[in-house]
Amino acid sequence: MSEPGWRVVLLLAGAFRGSIDALHDDLAEQGYPEARPLHGFALQAIGPDGCTINELGQRLGVSKQAAAKTAAGLEKSGYASREPVPGDRRAVLLRRTPRAEEFLAASAAGFERVMDGWRLRLGDARFDALVDALADVADERPVGDLPGWLSRRSSTTDERPGG
Repeated sequence: MSEPGWRVVLLLAGAFRGSIDALHDDLAEQGYPEARPLHGFALQAIGPDGCTINELGQRLGVSKQAAAKTAAGLEKSGYASREPVPGDRRAVLLRRTPRAEEFLAASAAGFERVMDGWRLRLGDARFDALVDALADVADERPVGDLPGWLSRRSSTTDERPGG
């Protein structure tokens, strides 16, 4: 019997949510208890060369106000700093801090541990088949704008960062 489409989508969402929750439990144990899922997306959007708040909003698919709020949260957590933009007194350049770089490395290692858990649970053959199947159906567009996409399509009003 074939699974109804809605159940498949809910299973994918549950796997995503469970993986992100497991990752953030791992990150909290490693000294990043303030980290939220949005932080990883935002730090990737800032990139190694930095970006302005306007660019951050565009890259995340959110308003300038939401990007400014995200930037403030990253600064408060020690993940981003602001620098003046030469030639534009109103603009600021967001840069990832050394703590952000350490966080991103810990996050990448944490994802590997989460996937190691999946591999143990499923076995090598089923895990590899799952990855191959997902690669066949996944939309290969960058997911940097996932926070904005979710907020545009979400009917919830959870105001927590990454909530």
